[in-house]
Amino acid sequence: MEYIKLGNSGLDVSRICLGCMGFGDPDNWIQKWVIKEEESRKIIKQALDMGINFFDTANTYSNGVSEEILGRAIKDFANRDEVVIATKVFFNSTKALIDGEKEPNSMGLSRKSIMSSVEKSLKRLQTDYIDLYIIHRWDYNTPIEETMEALNDLVKSGKVRYIGASAMYAWQFQKAQYVAEKNGWTKFISMQNHYNLIYREDEREMIPLCKDLKIGLTPYSPLAGGRLTRELGEETKRAITDEIAKKKYGEYEEADKEIILRVKELSEKYGVEKSNIALAWLFSKGAVPIIGATKNSHLEAAKNALEVKLTEEDIKYLEEKYIPHKIVGAL
Repeated sequence: MEYIKLGNSGLDVSRICLGCMGFGDPDNWIQKWVIKEEESRKIIKQALDMGINFFDTANTYSNGVSEEILGRAIKDFANRDEVVIATKVFFNSTKALIDGEKEPNSMGLSRKSIMSSVEKSLKRLQTDYIDLYIIHRWDYNTPIEETMEALNDLVKSGKVRYIGASAMYAWQFQKAQYVAEKNGWTKFISMQNHYNLIYREDEREMIPLCKDLKIGLTPYSPLAGGRLTRELGEETKRAITDEIAKKKYGEYEEADKEIILRVKELSEKYGVEKSNIALAWLFSKGAVPIIGATKNSHLEAAKNALEVKLTEEDIKYLEEKYIPHKIVGAL
């Protein structure tokens, strides 16, 4: 396994991050393709054995069950100080995530919300500290000064080691960093953005900003919910039931086909899996992709992708058919 410093920090993370949204309870969650604890533990153990030390979850995944599964597995299989656990705050209930529920304090980045959420996450994860605490969305209803001060207090208290951000516009991220710097508070070291071969809108503003500020990129949905790995028209449980992915990619299905076919073409050229090509492209951008593995083969494929070195011509070939997409993620 290869390791890299995350952004402008001293934190060592594996070049592959295991995303844990797929671990939980399919009977009590919006995503019916998630796998239960027994199978989840096998994948977490496999990741650790492969040298992966970076794990990403969120307080809202399967109503907190994902955090519970990860916490128990890390406690059983690993030395806590050798792994990096990332979790998130914003959606404090499933209704808030699905419906944008406006019940009092059901979502957001107020001081109350952050302080309450971190205590619940620590308990579910069975740990005294969170390595990387990520704001899941931008809160339009709370002053960014309140949010950044609360996050700084968590770092100073020792409950959080580093902070990161996700899914926002570049101007918002820059504003948050400015507020933190102005007040001598902790700044973000990472950006978990929506980025893959068929969704590249952050290349316009967010990614250049992150490069300039030396922010680590940890993109989610690196395989576009499986669209970059499945055969065109292939039906899987996730393809059929993942309504969120349909909303992200459904409108541009026809336009994205040529890119998907080129991924397949290069995979045949190099004698590797399609996922290897899609991930190798992200590695060429310096990213640490979050791999949502629900099968042992997913992790093996991700590790193999580290060995694939795309040429400049390959990268240009993969990118040249991209067309602008509507913004998805920065809401």
